[in-house]
Amino acid sequence: MPATTHNFDQAIKLATTSDGRYTGQALPAYTNLVGPFGGVTAATLLNAACLHAEVLGEPVSLTVNFAAPITDAPFEVIARPARTNRSTQHWIVEIHQDSAVVATATAVFARRRDTWSSLEITPPTAPPAAEVAVVDLPAGFPAWLDNYEMRLVEGGVDFSGKQEEGGSVTTLWMRDAPPRPLDHLSLAALCDAFLPRIFVRRQSFVPIGTVTMTAYFHADSALLAGQGTEPLLATARASRFHDGYFDQTAEIWGANGELLATTHQLVYYRE
Repeated sequence: MPATTHNFDQAIKLATTSDGRYTGQALPAYTNLVGPFGGVTAATLLNAACLHAEVLGEPVSLTVNFAAPITDAPFEVIARPARTNRSTQHWIVEIHQDSAVVATATAVFARRRDTWSSLEITPPTAPPAAEVAVVDLPAGFPAWLDNYEMRLVEGGVDFSGKQEEGGSVTTLWMRDAPPRPLDHLSLAALCDAFLPRIFVRRQSFVPIGTVTMTAYFHADSALLAGQGTEPLLATARASRFHDGYFDQTAEIWGANGELLATTHQLVYYRE
């Protein structure tokens, strides 16, 4: 399936209206409990910088602040390079809807150099993706989950609420459904494609909302292209649940133990 016809590409599609200004609209297929799936919002913001005529290099980091829910109405995205240095470029991007800001982002792009490299962490232990069954979600889950193939290794949720788990770690294989070649945009969305950690810890539904999310990209476009459409190994955990907020730290791994991205977010919860 050509990338331009994939649901994901339709969801992050932007039309240029003038220099650094674009229009877009949420795709119903990526609807979450309130508004669109946050990963698609993150990818849309990143896409605005990628489409800009002045873009330099490739993304190395992205921070998104979710200020308000995005509705089904059209929205405007404004992207501008705040500063361009010899090898790095800093971006400010906003989504406006109904004359208000609903999401903001900062991004850093860079020209990568061939240098000394070292990996200090190891991927989680997991059987090959082909040996793990695809999760069959029951009816009633948000629509965006249908756009991802997930093969759970540990840390599932049965929503029984009968017994609180001792931890919140989830490890799984995941990729776009149907499969789509990996790039920085789809990787940005995958950084948010985990059920909230409090669901795993409490084994029950709790009203939540991601406040802010940061993704660090450890792979250039050539390395991502080499992953093709293969499933990625991902793991997520929380550090603390306290006074209505919890954090989430996650890693996304590719073939041959390549660390593709690390991501962190802060999530509001209410009981």
